Amino acid sequence: MPFIEVSPVVSSQVRKLCVLPYEGHPKGCPNFNHADRCPPKVPYLNQIYDLSGPFWAIYSVFPLGEHIAKMRVKHPDWSPRQLACVLYWQGTARKKLRFQIEAFRRSHDLIYWLVTTTPEAMGCDVTATLRTVGINLEWPAVDEVKHVALAGTSRCHHVAKCFAENLPIRAGCRVVWPSDRAKWCSGCRD
Repeated sequence: MPFIEVSPVVSSQVRKLCVLPYEGHPKGCPNFNHADRCPPKVPYLNQIYDLSGPFWAIYSVFPLGEHIAKMRVKHPDWSPRQLACVLYWQGTARKKLRFQIEAFRRSHDLIYWLVTTTPEAMGCDVTATLRTVGINLEWPAVDEVKHVALAGTSRCHHVAKCFAENLPIRAGCRVVWPSDRAKWCSGCRD
């Protein structure tokens, strides 16, 4: 099955990876501080999810090595970088992940699951999390690429609703009250 129960490894250091320079991007990822799904705009994992609740890693596997071999036949004069360019395969890989997320939701339909396709942006060390359940990610990817989503629950109905609808979530949105009255977080009752 392409989903497995996990205990997320959370680290604030993970979000710092977004600003590390890489080829063609001396300031790091161009989505940093621009895309709503990226730091610092996206909230931390503990601001959305109930960290004591169940978590599932949902993943898809894209055969990058096979893709590169096919591209090499079609384009023998291309460089290794061109052959592995994400423009030619990432859409297919993401589509596979969306399919796996829907399969997960159908098989786990008794609970409303919050799913993020960018758990590392929320401070989840995906590599370390998957390693705890025996799944290794290739860095850098050579033979296969795994795209990973994280599914969990929230004790705050408002956070769940806002997160699911891509609405902004206040930093104070956390479950910090014991009363039964509030199935809404204290930051949202105001």
